[in-house]
Amino acid sequence: MSQHPKAGHAAHADEGKHGSVQSYIVGFILAVILTVIPFWMVMDSNVSRKATLIAISLFAIVQIVVHLKYFLHLDFSTEGKPNTFSFLFTALVIVMLVGLSVWIIFSANALMM
Repeated sequence: MSQHPKAGHAAHADEGKHGSVQSYIVGFILAVILTVIPFWMVMDSNVSRKATLIAISLFAIVQIVVHLKYFLHLDFSTEGKPNTFSFLFTALVIVMLVGLSVWIIFSANALMM
């Protein structure tokens, strides 16, 4: 019993866009750089505490963007828009849930004191 040649291919047609090896390598190198620089700033005692905290925060935000682009392949192309908007909506719901929970807990604590 032989399968139609396109039958095996049709099962994989909707797997989505995958990155090339080069894009994964670029993402990995950027991720390593964005990790090593803050690590060096923490280990070096010549950098002030405030500058270190600001730099770590900025490098963390940039690293999130690098991971979203190079590893999760989220973009605003016609194929990537649904996944990107789903991710952004999920992130919004999580931020609201956590943020409002913390607000409720601090408000309850303030009312009890």
